[in-house]
Amino acid sequence: MLFSLMRKCVRAEWVDRLMKKMQSGYLHPFYGTKDGKVTTQELVMMKSRSFWAVAIAAFFSLSSLLNIGIGSRLCVAAPAAPAPRSPQGKTMAPSPIPDADLLSAQDLAKTLQSPLHDRPLLIYVGFRLPYTQAHIPVSVFFGPAADAAAVQKLQKHMEALPRNRFVVVYCGCCPWSRCPNVKPAYEALHNLGFRKLKVLYIPDNLGTDWVNKGYPVEKGE
Repeated sequence: MLFSLMRKCVRAEWVDRLMKKMQSGYLHPFYGTKDGKVTTQELVMMKSRSFWAVAIAAFFSLSSLLNIGIGSRLCVAAPAAPAPRSPQGKTMAPSPIPDADLLSAQDLAKTLQSPLHDRPLLIYVGFRLPYTQAHIPVSVFFGPAADAAAVQKLQKHMEALPRNRFVVVYCGCCPWSRCPNVKPAYEALHNLGFRKLKVLYIPDNLGTDWVNKGYPVEKGE
């Protein structure tokens, strides 16, 4: 087996000569002898060729191991991206509205205690019945923004206002992930160029996330 591998690594005739010398008992190399013994030159050449053959084989073996290691690391699943969070720190469904433009109920309640000129313009874009039952004080009713006519009414009213006006849009008719009104209203005002535009984040509904928490409320028209 050993000589078969050597025949693949070095010249075959040198291996054959070495085998014959070993069989005849001549194992000591003497340079320049004429008795048919293996010469030092032959042994040096064989060792040199064998060294490079072993080195090349080791190189490819190491490369294979490295490739296996790298491949196994690439196969490890990357950590899942964290779920988006609401301004209140709760995990929520993906929102069509950027997180930076969401406002929590707690932050809005604090803002409403600020001086009058620092308070936002509150725009209610939900349905009339919930609005009459309870809404945030001084909110302006425009109707459900899922209706194109209500969006046009909103745009017409807002066109005359300065684009640096602090505006907060809200609905609260149903859970956030199913609300049909906040997205169209936000997009309409965003396209008009309002730079301080926020949307009140209401996870469940206005009753649960605003009224039941004791924040200020008005009823009726």
